[in-house]
Amino acid sequence: QVQLAESGGGLVQAGGSLRLSCAASGRSFARDLMAWFRQAPGKEREFVGQIWFDGRTNYADSVKGRFTVSRDKVNNTMYLQMNNLKPEDTAVYYCTSGPDYRYEYWGRGTQVTVSS
Repeated sequence: QVQLAESGGGLVQAGGSLRLSCAASGRSFARDLMAWFRQAPGKEREFVGQIWFDGRTNYADSVKGRFTVSRDKVNNTMYLQMNNLKPEDTAVYYCTSGPDYRYEYWGRGTQVTVSS
């Protein structure tokens, strides 16, 4: 079974850092686009950042300069390094991926809470 599993969320103070992991299993995502999304309470899920098979990345304006997406193809894992966290970053963070640039698979999410 194909699965994505996020981990690394938690409670941090504003200005702190967290590193999220997205471990994939069931298939290789080495050739696929992978991405992070987040959803805050009462809001729609929004794009955070993505990384292509060749390492190219793209980020939402709200996180540029603070968040970094990376991947380890050998271990089939994607990461989200979050620095200088703000209360506005509080959300459930999800990883997603799939073949042909389709977000076919999703994890269950990991909670990130940033206190003032």
